Amino acid sequence: MTVLDAPVGSTVPAVGGHGLVPVFVQLKLTLLRNGLRQSSGRRAAYVASLVVTVLLAVGQVIGLVVLRGNAQAETLVVLMTAVVALGWAVMPLFFPSGDETLDPSRLVMLPLRPRPLIGALLVASLIGIGPLFTLALVLGSVIAVARGWAAVVTSVVAVPLTLLVCVALARSVATANIRLLTSRKGRDLAVLSGLVIGVGIQFVNFGAQRLGRAGGLSSLEPLADVVRWLPPASALGAVGSASEGAYGTALAQLLLSVLALGALGWLWQRSLVKLMTSPDGSTIAAAEPASKRSGAGRSGLFALLPEGRTGTVMERSLRYIARDPKTKATWVTALAIGLIVPVLNAVQGTGSVYLASFAAGMLGMQMYNQFGQDTSAFWMVAQTISSPRDAYLELRARALALLLITLPYTALVTVVNAAVLGDWATLPAGLGLSFALLGGMLATGAMASVLFPYSIPQDGAFKNVAPGQGGLAWISILGGMVTAGLLCGPVIGLTIWLHTAGLRDWLWLVLPVGTVYGAFIGWLGVRLAAPRAADRLPEILTAVSKG
Repeated sequence: MTVLDAPVGSTVPAVGGHGLVPVFVQLKLTLLRNGLRQSSGRRAAYVASLVVTVLLAVGQVIGLVVLRGNAQAETLVVLMTAVVALGWAVMPLFFPSGDETLDPSRLVMLPLRPRPLIGALLVASLIGIGPLFTLALVLGSVIAVARGWAAVVTSVVAVPLTLLVCVALARSVATANIRLLTSRKGRDLAVLSGLVIGVGIQFVNFGAQRLGRAGGLSSLEPLADVVRWLPPASALGAVGSASEGAYGTALAQLLLSVLALGALGWLWQRSLVKLMTSPDGSTIAAAEPASKRSGAGRSGLFALLPEGRTGTVMERSLRYIARDPKTKATWVTALAIGLIVPVLNAVQGTGSVYLASFAAGMLGMQMYNQFGQDTSAFWMVAQTISSPRDAYLELRARALALLLITLPYTALVTVVNAAVLGDWATLPAGLGLSFALLGGMLATGAMASVLFPYSIPQDGAFKNVAPGQGGLAWISILGGMVTAGLLCGPVIGLTIWLHTAGLRDWLWLVLPVGTVYGAFIGWLGVRLAAPRAADRLPEILTAVSKG
């Protein structure tokens, strides 16, 4: 969006010097207003986000005001400011379209000088929900720690300085990585943002539990002593130093934040000049010889795959995992959560080797809705299936591609879990139970992919089911997981019987039994799903093409 895209009839000030600031503020407000006019859903989401942010900000300010006079108040506000600044730094990498109105690459054709442009972009960036939340945090923080006239004077400088450093940090990171963020890899990062949030919640929960046992915020004082010298937390540390009468220390801490703001401005200007004067990756790639941009045959590890349909389908499935943003996101989420949950429970002393089967369940879920990831391109796959034998080879190859990752990873999680717990005697039984569950998930996943296919929309990072197909997704996943658990009943029963009968020395039997049983039910599920897939090709194509 450029100045030329402003609404017809609107007045745009002259572009030059300080006149850039009102131009960009007006553009930001205009684009925000026009964006909300696009759909009622977008307006509802924005209003809901604004209401939630205001409520959180008000509650945050009240909580910080209540902490006024507490001995640990400065420790808390310094660490909170550092965490918020870290959020400002990484959020542009995971939500590149969150502030697309300020994408500097859209201003390349305009005669704008870098320094005035940076000032205008910085002021326009102060408009939004994020700056409002940060301002509330900083205001509540200075109220909590400021005591005396010197601290109040310091607060007048510290509040805007902290906010400007946070915004400049986000803008400099976004500008330096704008080519990445507007590419396919950038969209991958946006899709993976849900994973970062989910994994972060697990670590925050774990850290909070450890913090409670370690004596509360007092145990974080050594960390806070270091962080209060790191911008922009150093600006709030200056308020605390001024409250204690350490005026020289307060001045030094303020100076650190000022220098950080200047350094960020310099880096931002350097990235901006480079962005607006150098060719982009698409131009460079287009200038390369065709021989360098294309290859023939399999290369690397793909050359190890078997020949024929099996190897071709396996390679296609593995390339989906590596390149398709939605598929990659679900796989990385399964890999991360499948490791974090059992290991964190083991570290806290509440886990079990058998909890490693959680990883098998998370990874086995990737077998569900195998045709949905093809979307409307499934018609090319359907053209190659003319008999139940072809369908069997297709499903078997997809299952084998999944096993290339899930088998070693499940074994790794089980071994790590046993090592953390120190329970090596139960390791064979844990592996056998995990392999049996994995086989059950493959069997039910193959059947669910054929009977309950659904489309995966490609236009949104957080939409994984096409409208009207939510019921199919729930039936496929929940029904398949319950059925997989029932299919593993014999192995589960054997494991329970060996424990209750006091035959722990024979738990190693669960490993060969679970492995063979899992391989059998996985093969049987694929075999039974194949003829149904051959008969339902039109229905499957219709279902997966709705996204």
